Amino acid sequence: MALIGLFFSALIASTLLPMGSEVVLIALLDQGHNVLLLWFIATVGNTLGSCINYAIGYWASEYVTNKYRNVRSWQQGQRLYNRYGIWSLLLAWLPIIGDPITLIAGLAQTRFKVFVLLVTLGKGARYAVLIALAQWALNS
Repeated sequence: MALIGLFFSALIASTLLPMGSEVVLIALLDQGHNVLLLWFIATVGNTLGSCINYAIGYWASEYVTNKYRNVRSWQQGQRLYNRYGIWSLLLAWLPIIGDPITLIAGLAQTRFKVFVLLVTLGKGARYAVLIALAQWALNS
């Protein structure tokens, strides 16, 4: 049951809803749960939450594009994201800006395979660092 809680806290934390999964992860780590399993569940849950943001953006992209097609700032934003934005997906784990980045990726209709790969790499690395730091702190 605790691992399901971790999954859903990680999933919700990466949507546009405000929530965090770090406390749940660290508590389960402190209780002696398998480190690799915790890392995997948190990474998968957090990545799937970002996929929800992507889907919202993807489904809204035609409406947004049609509505703002002639707005200069929208055109510039699209060009910038298409040129550099894909690599910003590695930072989708960041507070405040990470969730909107995944929404924008959907709006830009970024290839889903690339989206999932980059988001998973960034979020997996983040949870690996968080777990390492938590283990160090808990064992000190």
